[in-house]
Amino acid sequence: MIRLELPYHLRKIASVDDEVQLNVESAVTVASVLDALEERYPMLRGTIRDHASGERRPFLRFFACEEDFSHERPDAPLPEAVAQGREPLLVVGALAGG
Repeated sequence: MIRLELPYHLRKIASVDDEVQLNVESAVTVASVLDALEERYPMLRGTIRDHASGERRPFLRFFACEEDFSHERPDAPLPEAVAQGREPLLVVGALAGG
């Protein structure tokens, strides 16, 4: 079971609590976790990554085990602690401004 934490605005869209638990059948990567998320919560399609390109949306970042995975390949394996459900994958809304 993969644990995923979403920012407030995406939790509201999907009507979920702080943490979502997902089954990922293949290798645990950002792409496979987002595939499982969008399959279970279709209203989130296109909110985290672009429909056509699959690129991460601006102002969203991915963190796992205190590491930034935002600029890694979407098919790069996530840490074992995430794959085993001990640590969550975090989708974090970036802050901008001055």
